[in-house]
Amino acid sequence: MTYYLGVDVGTGSARAGVFDATGQLLGTHAEAIATYRPAPGYAQQATAEIWAAVGTACRAAIAAAGIYKDGIRGIGFDATCSLVVSDDEGGPVPVGRDGVPDQDVMLWMDHRAISDAEEINAIGGAPLKYVGGTISPEMELPKLRWMKRELPEAWARTARFWDLPDWLVHRATNGETRSLCSTVCKWTYLGHKGQTGEGWDDEFLAKIGLGDLATANHDALGAELVAPGTPCGGVTEQAAAELGVAPGTPVAASLIDAYAGALGTLAVDRGADPLSTRLALIAGTSSCHIAVSPDPVFVPGVWGPYFGVLLPDLWALEGGQSAAGALIDAVIARHGASAALMEQAEAEDCRITDLLDRTLAGMAEETATLSADRHVQPDFHGNRSPLAQPWRKGGISGLTLDAGVEDLALDYLATVQALAYGTRHIITEMSAAGADVDTLVVSGGLARNALFLRENADATGCRVVVPDQKEPVLLGCAMLGAVTAGDQPDVETAMSSMCGTGTVVAPRGGAIAAYHDRKYEVFRSMQEDFAKYTKIMGMTK
Repeated sequence: MTYYLGVDVGTGSARAGVFDATGQLLGTHAEAIATYRPAPGYAQQATAEIWAAVGTACRAAIAAAGIYKDGIRGIGFDATCSLVVSDDEGGPVPVGRDGVPDQDVMLWMDHRAISDAEEINAIGGAPLKYVGGTISPEMELPKLRWMKRELPEAWARTARFWDLPDWLVHRATNGETRSLCSTVCKWTYLGHKGQTGEGWDDEFLAKIGLGDLATANHDALGAELVAPGTPCGGVTEQAAAELGVAPGTPVAASLIDAYAGALGTLAVDRGADPLSTRLALIAGTSSCHIAVSPDPVFVPGVWGPYFGVLLPDLWALEGGQSAAGALIDAVIARHGASAALMEQAEAEDCRITDLLDRTLAGMAEETATLSADRHVQPDFHGNRSPLAQPWRKGGISGLTLDAGVEDLALDYLATVQALAYGTRHIITEMSAAGADVDTLVVSGGLARNALFLRENADATGCRVVVPDQKEPVLLGCAMLGAVTAGDQPDVETAMSSMCGTGTVVAPRGGAIAAYHDRKYEVFRSMQEDFAKYTKIMGMTK
């Protein structure tokens, strides 16, 4: 038997899964990762802690699968698009003002570089065309610009900058190869220009104050770039002992976590549907909306088009919401009824959202329309797409003096619906530019939330497909392992043979669709109102 190891480093944990050649999960394990927040807007991690968690997760997953380490034919990594900084010996360079030596990772959600992103957008440059016209502080160049200005000593010590998925491959193999997925999506590399450094725009780097990164064959950024799934060498002796695999086990070029989710889901119950009619909605702490097309499609405020970052010769678009599951958690946590409800959830060994779903069901037979006078503007952590305004704030309209569980249930319902309207907004803008989708394939933690699935189907009018495979992100990584091992000829073939089946949630249409049309109109009006308020207060961006 042949097996593949998928490793997913998310915001709060490292997870590993062992899969067979058909895509069946045989064993999995998760290990927590700490996040440090030394100041508002900051979010930092440590690669030493990340790698230790990865090792623990891999060894435990292999043990849970009940296989020998020699059975692992290939390994695929994904991770959040976080910035890793290392010196010329591969050691950590601190990214915080406090200089904590091991904290060498700026997490994707770190927003300290908002002003740098704004300045880069004001300067302009050709690569911005391929990020929806506006660079985000969640991408790497604004973070690099901030670091160069604010931490000059750390900057001088730095020899290599990595996206976390690429750093994991580097740590496993001691190689220098970078994945097109990370460099194109988050570093403004233009993948359609080539894979040996031609895609770095030196003029643009110089204009934004990062011209020193264009020297030495772009070694600090990456000069050898390959498609996801490409062999990047074998696991070193040291890494093999840490991961619990055999030395020399092939390691694939990596993916950003959301793209691993897209790889593991887009072909679920695909049939004869073109991939271009499907959108992968990876909904966890944040959400990512990924679609592919044979031709480049430019959508203002939506990242991309990115060439070759998921499948060879296809372009990808990436929308997203900076807070999805995190928003639901925050809205629940700040309500006065949440503490007692959390105690009840612990006593009943269930999720607090299960109790809120039960509350909503007791309030009305048709729960969707309970929110007629409760509306949420979900941009609590800014708007990633399609407005591309990270400074935006959120809000709730329709509050009363009620502080009971039913009032919290209304906040919860309206928040879930607001996230669905955000997805509808992204889809609408994509469609206007020529990228039409009719199916959402949902993965991530919110794929286990029935209310989230139902409201997305009804609010967008799209068919929602939920993979039967409970760990599709890990499966996407395992597919990379199968390709790099030579057991699958290419990534698309791996998708077709390993994605499996799913469950469909169909939009109901009729009166429910009309209700969501009205709610969506309120949603868009609230976005416009926010712009008015910032202008009135003299805070216009």
